[in-house]
Amino acid sequence: FRAICQSDHPYSLSPMMCPLEAVVLEMQDPKTGVKSQTQRLVITTIPHAITGEDIVEWIANRFKVGAAEARAMGTMMVAFGYIYPLQDHKRLIIKPDASLYRFQTPYFWPAQQWPVEDTDYAIYLAKRNIRKKGMLELHEQEQYNNLHKWMNHKWDFIVMQAKEQYRAGKERKKPDRVVFDCQERAYWVVHRPPPGTISGMDYGLERLFSFVKYKYKSFLYKYFYFCYRLVKYSTTYKQHDPFLYPCLPSNPWLTDDVTYWQLNMQNIENPTKMRVERWTFSFGELLSDPRGRDDFRLFLKKEFSGENLAFWEACEDLKWGTAATMKEKAQQIYKTFLARGAPRWINIDGKTMEITVKGLSHPHRYVLDAAQTHIYMLMKKDSYGRYLKSPVFKETQKKAVAPEPHNFSDSQLEQNAKKRRPSLSPIILRQQEEEQKAKLAASGPVDITQVMSKLAQKKGTEHRT
Repeated sequence: FRAICQSDHPYSLSPMMCPLEAVVLEMQDPKTGVKSQTQRLVITTIPHAITGEDIVEWIANRFKVGAAEARAMGTMMVAFGYIYPLQDHKRLIIKPDASLYRFQTPYFWPAQQWPVEDTDYAIYLAKRNIRKKGMLELHEQEQYNNLHKWMNHKWDFIVMQAKEQYRAGKERKKPDRVVFDCQERAYWVVHRPPPGTISGMDYGLERLFSFVKYKYKSFLYKYFYFCYRLVKYSTTYKQHDPFLYPCLPSNPWLTDDVTYWQLNMQNIENPTKMRVERWTFSFGELLSDPRGRDDFRLFLKKEFSGENLAFWEACEDLKWGTAATMKEKAQQIYKTFLARGAPRWINIDGKTMEITVKGLSHPHRYVLDAAQTHIYMLMKKDSYGRYLKSPVFKETQKKAVAPEPHNFSDSQLEQNAKKRRPSLSPIILRQQEEEQKAKLAASGPVDITQVMSKLAQKKGTEHRT
């Protein structure tokens, strides 16, 4: 990093791009980058392969450093997953010889900050188990068994996703299929390294102890993992916490200025930059914001897949709606999205459809959970990534508002404080309303007919007794 940051590289001091990623982009330049060529690996042709010797030589020439320092920097690139080996994939180092490597696709770069979830890893292992016909490596088999035990409640969904991805992979050309398999395997070797493999993700903010990765049985291990997740969450969201960072343009609870609430209304046309930034944290954050969901809906409409989000929203309405309309809503969702010839038919696999149709015979709030989860994962894995790179999102980012802070003087704050009046308790307000009604009833005109009818009813009751 010293060599990069002291260089004259245009991105070396840019806060928007890690210097290491800028170097990786420069290495892929067709004119000045590392020479790549098509190589034959066993019986498969691999495009754009590079050798470890060429990588070390390029780094040494570019930054005017020795071979040892160039090799250390190349090893760092491999350890962080920017370059991956095609042969000895367990050793995340650069060999200064004819060993073959490839540049990792930017989708799997650490800068994307995709949450490394156990569900995704379970789907990957299940897919490898199908491809290898049960012949996984020892550490993979152990992880597969542990994940099967921990996620037994949704294992059918995991296997279903693995089969679907395996089926989609077989439709690719063989070189493309081999390249994608290598990229995916390299990603998981970095984030779920085999025993004995030192990963770059074990350092810094992304530190995750190996015993936490492979064992969650002990309370101490779970406690450390919880601390890691808490630190990571706090680091991500600290600038969005009004207790830690000031609200922009001002805190309405302190200044009585409602501009902050107006800028963060649910369906405002131009949201704030902080609000748009939260949409990039996770797919769940995007869907939880009504304005973000509208933006995502516009993107899906342009891709002719708006029915996916509409189905997900209908399932949420069924899940949290009233019990009286539950059966009617379930049937309406089936007719709109799932039935043959439905106007907004969604594409789900046969097993999920079978489970859903069977459950609709006795509908309940969670009868569509399997289909909703399938569509959710489809949007998360496919549509969400493309949305963040789409012109729709970039246009929203461009128009997003960055409010300037309001600087109120002490005298203005004191005047606003004097204008405030504490609100009464709801209990006191209710008592005052009842007293007012009683006064109105006592002072109002008396209806003789009502009084006579009550007396007649009372006399009739006494006569019967």
